[in-house]
Amino acid sequence: MDQIKGEAPQVDLASVGETDVFDLNWNLGGAKPSLAERAYERIEALFVDTTLPPGAFVRMQDLQDLIGLGRTPVHQAVRRAGAETLIIIRPRDGLTIAPIDLTRERRLAELRRGMDRFVIEEAAKRLTPNHKAGFMHLRRALADCGDAIDIDTFNRFDRAFDTLLIAAAGEPFLQRSLRPLHAFARRSGYIAIVKLASGGGVAESLKRHLTILDAVVAGDVDRATKASDALIDLSQSYFADLTNSVDPLLLDAGLGRHAGDRPAAPPASGPSGP
Repeated sequence: MDQIKGEAPQVDLASVGETDVFDLNWNLGGAKPSLAERAYERIEALFVDTTLPPGAFVRMQDLQDLIGLGRTPVHQAVRRAGAETLIIIRPRDGLTIAPIDLTRERRLAELRRGMDRFVIEEAAKRLTPNHKAGFMHLRRALADCGDAIDIDTFNRFDRAFDTLLIAAAGEPFLQRSLRPLHAFARRSGYIAIVKLASGGGVAESLKRHLTILDAVVAGDVDRATKASDALIDLSQSYFADLTNSVDPLLLDAGLGRHAGDRPAAPPASGPSGP
C-alpha cells in the first residue's frame, strides 16, 4: 500500500466531483469533523487494514508521521482509541495496537448483534427522506464500482453505511458505543477475507449488507433485523476460520518478539500492509 499522508486517497469510480462518496459526512445534520475526529478516522482505518498490525508497538511520533496530522489531534485521537480498547496506552512506554483476542471478539460480535438489531429496527421505522436519499446514493456508488469492489473500498462503504444507519435511528449515543465494535469486526473480517478468503469474500458480505439496506429503505423491520442477524452469523464464521487456519502472528505481532524487544509498526515511509 502507498504511504499514508494527508487526505485519504480518492476512488474515482465512486465520486461526486472530487470527493469520495464513502468519505462524505454521513452523520447527516452533524457537526463538521474536527481535526481530532479526522485523526481518529485515520487511526481506525490503519487499525482495520492492519497497517498497524495487531500487537505491534508504535511510538506516538511514528503515528503522527504515519497519519500526517499534528501532535494535539493525534494525542486526542489516541486517548479515545485507548478508551475504546483499540490501542493499549503504556505511559512513558509507547503504544501497543490491541491484539486479536478471538474469544473476546466472539463475545463482542454477540453484543453487536443486539445493538445492531436495535439500530436497524429504529432506522427502518424512523427513516426520513434525507436518510433514504443517503442510502440510495451509497447503493448507486457501489453499482458504479462494478463487481470487482476491493476490500478497502468495501470497508469505506461499510463505515459510511453504519454511520448513516445510526443517524437514521436517531440516537447519537449509539455512534460512540458501536463504532469500536464495528472497527474490531472489520479488522477480523479484513484478515479473514484477505488472508483466508473466508465466507465467500467481499461479495458475500456486500450481499448481506445490501439486503439490510434494501429492507431499511422499504421500511420492512422484520426482513431488516433478520438480515442483520445473518450478517453477524457471517462474522462469527470468520472466527472459526481464524481459529483453525491463520498464522498466530497475524493475530498478535507481539508473539514474534524476543524477550525485551517490541514488535514495531511499519514506518511511514515503508510498506503499509497487504
